[in-house]
Amino acid sequence: MSTSILLLSDTHSLEWKEIHKDIKDLMHQVDITIHCGDYTRLDVMKGLQNHSKCFVGVHGNSDPIEIREMLPYIKIILVEELTLGIIHPAWGGPPFDPTELIHDFPGTLDVIFFGHSHEILDENNEGIRFVNPGQAYSSFGVQGTVALITCQRRDLSVQFLKLNEDANNE
Repeated sequence: MSTSILLLSDTHSLEWKEIHKDIKDLMHQVDITIHCGDYTRLDVMKGLQNHSKCFVGVHGNSDPIEIREMLPYIKIILVEELTLGIIHPAWGGPPFDPTELIHDFPGTLDVIFFGHSHEILDENNEGIRFVNPGQAYSSFGVQGTVALITCQRRDLSVQFLKLNEDANNE
């Protein structure tokens, strides 16, 4: 048996209807939808919660106070014997070394899913796998991306998907 996860971050949208059709389709196909922060509007967060089979999310540095009060800064979940940490770093500014995120979590993690940098990443460092799905919207010539994750008995596979630029949002 395996567990499928749609990992996304940095949707930076004003309304649920702006969320890309590919994301909405994928949400119905996976077991868990994980969002690593920066929804920017409550309507977007609520849409993800209401349309996912199982939703897990954290708030980001661009989220309003109402989202910050509803979602934690970090979240730790256990999936297929893997301890997964989820975060959107609260600090802004220049690029950072993902290993800096370790200090925000208590205990030992197998994987850290994170947002904020808007750049896809899948690397192992200090015994932890770091995965960033990129940005879940297209802007300034950068195509939106998400990650499709499959977890099976302590094994995690990551596939980055580019959002179809021709698809209309619904």
